[in-house]
Amino acid sequence: MDVLVVEDDDILGKALRRGLEDAGHRCTLVANGAKGLEIAVAQKCDAVVLDLMLPDRSGLDVLRAIRSEGIRTPVIILTALGSVEERVDGLNAGADDYLIKPFSFPELLARLSAIARRSHNLTAQDLCVGPLSLDLATRRVTRDAREIDLTPTEFSLLEFLMRNAGQVLTRKMLSEHLWDSNWEGVTNVIEVHITRLRGKIDRDFDQPLLQTVRGRGYVLRAS
Repeated sequence: MDVLVVEDDDILGKALRRGLEDAGHRCTLVANGAKGLEIAVAQKCDAVVLDLMLPDRSGLDVLRAIRSEGIRTPVIILTALGSVEERVDGLNAGADDYLIKPFSFPELLARLSAIARRSHNLTAQDLCVGPLSLDLATRRVTRDAREIDLTPTEFSLLEFLMRNAGQVLTRKMLSEHLWDSNWEGVTNVIEVHITRLRGKIDRDFDQPLLQTVRGRGYVLRAS
């Protein structure tokens, strides 16, 4: 397993990295939220161990930013803050588990294994619309066996369209799915993402799958 550890305490961070590597995992250690977010969004890890008290931004802000990009990588929060309200805030922000400092390293390993299993069980499935396939476990998208490289936002948009294949989705529905359940901002940004996504999944293929329904929105369907 590739584990990203975002921890600014140098002693604890190095101890976690050493323990994870001794347990057979690969570990990337960073000491600030900006670098942690960069690596997490690039989807270069299988799990994230995230401290809440970071020097540049809070761990909750990092977690919310990760989830806003549609990234489902399992995240365990590490913190000295142990109140019920603080734990609820972390879980509501998208954390998969919560460990209060000080903690035992074997417990961290057990929790990492548990969230990895849960993540695999939830995502080990394919979505297919005609010749287009999306593997939720590996985040791999192919059409006619040709691999298509998508950004995290494009992947999340395509997944939503595929889960609702044949149904017209409005710009507002797509915006709310990508960014906020109470989205009230401009929706023309969706047109930009749709154009880019269409260029990737329909370009160089005879049959277009992503269609615009004038005055209503967009629909993904195979003839």
